[in-house]
Amino acid sequence: MNETTHRTAPDTTGTLDEALERLHSSGPERDGWLSNHAPMAVEALVRNGQAATVHRWLDHYRAKLEDMPDRFAEVTPGNWREALGDPRRIADWAVYFERETADRPWRDVLAEWWPRLLPGIAGGSTHPVIRVGHGVRTLLTTEETGPRVKELAHALGYWAARHQPLPPLAPLAPVRTAGEALAAVDRVPDQSGGIRGRLAQLTGFPQWQGAAVTGADEARAGLEELVGAAVHRYAEYGHGSPVMLVHAATAPNAILRALPALPRELWAPSVGAAWAASAAVTAAYSPAEAAGLPAGYGASLTADEVFERAAAHGDDHTIKFTDTALDVGDAPALAAALRSVELNPPVL
Repeated sequence: MNETTHRTAPDTTGTLDEALERLHSSGPERDGWLSNHAPMAVEALVRNGQAATVHRWLDHYRAKLEDMPDRFAEVTPGNWREALGDPRRIADWAVYFERETADRPWRDVLAEWWPRLLPGIAGGSTHPVIRVGHGVRTLLTTEETGPRVKELAHALGYWAARHQPLPPLAPLAPVRTAGEALAAVDRVPDQSGGIRGRLAQLTGFPQWQGAAVTGADEARAGLEELVGAAVHRYAEYGHGSPVMLVHAATAPNAILRALPALPRELWAPSVGAAWAASAAVTAAYSPAEAAGLPAGYGASLTADEVFERAAAHGDDHTIKFTDTALDVGDAPALAAALRSVELNPPVL
């Protein structure tokens, strides 16, 4: 990963906390299943020097927000297993993690729940784990304020409520690199329905060598390779589903962002889950044919300029994907980010 030099100093304007406070009365979904991307998008905007655009962006996004749903039944240390994966408990899970992070250090809560939540990484189209990744990054790199800790609590609660394991999968032929492994993923036969129906068709994934690591440093390197490969692949395959295919990169990158806050013994088990999430999205939405790009596509743009275009474009998925592409930081990643700007319809 190339942590590019465009990244700004931690926000000192209070914009991120103001934005999160505006958002925490809202639920993580609307219309019963569509995810609320605002907490993730505003974190990416602030992170990438676009704090001045955040409140205008939120004013535009406000029509997509719904109030936090009503409580259903309290989640407790004694009944959490039966509540796991129950979307009726979204508000109950948010309250549970608010209480947990108020009583204990957030890192301890994350470490306890990470292995419990990781098998359900596909839940909510991978948005919950992505939201956790943004929340953890904020807490690792900025001051630990109340709104930022509460954001992590709501993200963990969303993941718990939408926890969804993938179906049993057969190991297919071994593959050495992440790029080769993504190219070897078979598309699901029926790509006409929503993500739940598509994931239900999964039968097996290639055995990517990077997912079989045992050491923490190897795990980090493997995740970096996977995120880079998924970002690069979007440039030529993103046209198949410009919105959904961004998650093949942003989901594993969320896990990569969380690693420094986790005990090192949890790093290696996290790679397999990241690979499963990336491969699942690829199988569900990747087109049959690649789209070639002109030689030198996007080569004249800097990282700052690419993110400025994403911010001006305004689409939440485009902002988040560009943020991940800038973590990768090389020329093919910037080209992929520019491609996402072109493929997704602008909203501002």
